[in-house]
Amino acid sequence: MLFDTHVHLNADQFEDDLEDTIARAHEAGVTYMTVVGFDRKTIPKAIQIAENHDHIYAAVGWHPVDAVDMTEEDLEWIEELSSHPKVVAIGEMGLDYHWDKSPADVQKEVFRKQIRLAKKVKMPIIIHNREATDDIVQILKEEKAEEVGGVMHCYSGPVETAKECVDMNFMISLGGPVTFKNAKLPKEVAKEIDLEYMLVETDCPFLAPHPNRGKRNEPAYVKLVAEQIAELKGLSYEEVSEKTTSNAFKFFGIES
Repeated sequence: MLFDTHVHLNADQFEDDLEDTIARAHEAGVTYMTVVGFDRKTIPKAIQIAENHDHIYAAVGWHPVDAVDMTEEDLEWIEELSSHPKVVAIGEMGLDYHWDKSPADVQKEVFRKQIRLAKKVKMPIIIHNREATDDIVQILKEEKAEEVGGVMHCYSGPVETAKECVDMNFMISLGGPVTFKNAKLPKEVAKEIDLEYMLVETDCPFLAPHPNRGKRNEPAYVKLVAEQIAELKGLSYEEVSEKTTSNAFKFFGIES
């Protein structure tokens, strides 16, 4: 049994075959998923999918790329949704310096507001990081995010930073890139970080693992991520599957 901790089944790419996609995941042993909503369009879809499926949950937050669009009303909306029985985390949130839609100072303010909200409602946070590692770690420390903890989603940084995040009460989640031939950092992280602090994800429809790289990603493929981690750690697939799933239950506060 596997838990894909970060999916975007609420994306347009799954509009025509959502139920078939979920069925393929179940056939591959992927029973649990968390659908992440990150703006006005994707948040309601995440909630709806979670409501319609027993083992699917939702996270709600505001993506840093769209930080410039977030209003105080949006923040209040996220706070209201945090009490929904199927909502298990706040996010994804963070910083993204790759795309140039939202200025860095706006991203930082929206990031801080969401961390404070998560602390208020006592929920873990999901971190999106693209080319902004130092600023993210600094803000997490300044805002005392360790009080609620969280997950470094689709982590691609160095081992040293991963250990620093673990020390701040954060999980390290690996996705498709750990299977890429030349992805040295994710492979090093898979080897060095204790399984106790690891989660698996697809981030579908993005970042499909080898040998499906370049195709639409889907939750069934998280099995390839777990298999790669098992190989890198010298463990059995069953051990990685069981431990990352129990980690996810604990992280999201879900009773198995």
